[in-house]
Amino acid sequence: MHSDEVLAYCLAKAGAWQDEPWEGDVVAKADKKIFAFLGETSVGLKCGDNRDEADIWLHRFPHDASIMAYIGRSGWNTLSLEGAIPDDQIRDAIDDSYLTVVSKLPVKRRPRGWDR
Repeated sequence: MHSDEVLAYCLAKAGAWQDEPWEGDVVAKADKKIFAFLGETSVGLKCGDNRDEADIWLHRFPHDASIMAYIGRSGWNTLSLEGAIPDDQIRDAIDDSYLTVVSKLPVKRRPRGWDR
């Protein structure tokens, strides 16, 4: 997948929107919560509720998945868009990150249609 395809896929999610909270850093958010950090050749995603769950990606794709700086301990990984991770698994990881983040929002702040 290319970065523009990843961004389009993220923004197609219910209630998703693009933000640039730090100059030059594009993210996809649902409500006020980030569910994807978008780079030119990678995407940062919530890959588990904790580090142990997210480490599955590191074992499956040791050259294409890494722990995100600063927030990695909370289950965030960086996945390469140019390596061995198939596009369908990148999309699945985006879906999982979105669902994980949105499910933790207060019910009244969850986007309509988020769980479909």
